[in-house]
Amino acid sequence: MQTSQSRQQAAPGAFTAFARFVLCGGGVGLAASFAVAALASWIPWVIANALITVVSTLLATELHARFTFGAGGRATWRQHAQSAGSAAAAYAVTCVAMFVLQQLMAAPGAVLEQVVYLSASALAGVARFAVLRLVVFARNRSQAAASVSTARPVHATMARPSTPTDPAVLCYAA
Repeated sequence: MQTSQSRQQAAPGAFTAFARFVLCGGGVGLAASFAVAALASWIPWVIANALITVVSTLLATELHARFTFGAGGRATWRQHAQSAGSAAAAYAVTCVAMFVLQQLMAAPGAVLEQVVYLSASALAGVARFAVLRLVVFARNRSQAAASVSTARPVHATMARPSTPTDPAVLCYAA
């Protein structure tokens, strides 16, 4: 079983974390872009994007907790919620980008849609990396470091209560 201190030491540096983020998040994002395109052929694009964003965010948050940021295990509910906030902002960025594309071109091709979608996702991804590293997963490292550095044995003494010897008090207590 890993201790908090060994987890703290295992936390990667910024460059390594960004490379892992690109690998994990980029891989999930790339798969998500194709899933959105496929699903959008059956349902409206905004709904397809929302559904795929939810699923890909859950998957990516788990990958980031376990691999990217060295959090030492599964993502907590709090981390999922915080990550969902950054994903909501990324969702808004991709929606705005696609809306602008639709306003500029009546019938853009699938390749152009993919380029716009992936470009918007990449821009939002860089912002998400900063939020995840500095806010979502940084809290665990700082709490683990604080608990390791401030953990000192606490010696507690407990005073024994005096035992009543008067029979009237003993009967009343029973």
